[in-house]
Amino acid sequence: MRIGELARLTGVSTRLLRYYEEQGLLAPDRSAAGYREYGEDAQIRVRQIRSLLAAGLATRVIAEILPCASGPVPALEACPDLLATLRGELADLDARIAELTRSRQALAGYLDTTRPVTRAYAAA
Repeated sequence: MRIGELARLTGVSTRLLRYYEEQGLLAPDRSAAGYREYGEDAQIRVRQIRSLLAAGLATRVIAEILPCASGPVPALEACPDLLATLRGELADLDARIAELTRSRQALAGYLDTTRPVTRAYAAA
């Protein structure tokens, strides 16, 4: 199938499919005329990519994980370094959540201690 059909079947734009190819996530064949030709497994691969992106993974990490993926959800097999990669990503995510929580608490503190502006003060 060509890129337009894959886009239609998956709901992913052709531009994004080309980006996945640039990132090494999709590897279409080329026809004699130079058109991208995707196999039947490309739909599943795109769904895997979308699912892993939704989990917050970067495309460079997804490229490492895809060889371990099967099915559209995807299910991940215990490939070498997979657990270490996922644990590292989870630790990074936990650190970002902690940072956002601290920022939120600081902002909430500023809101709690900010006095409302009265009309008389605002007019001055």
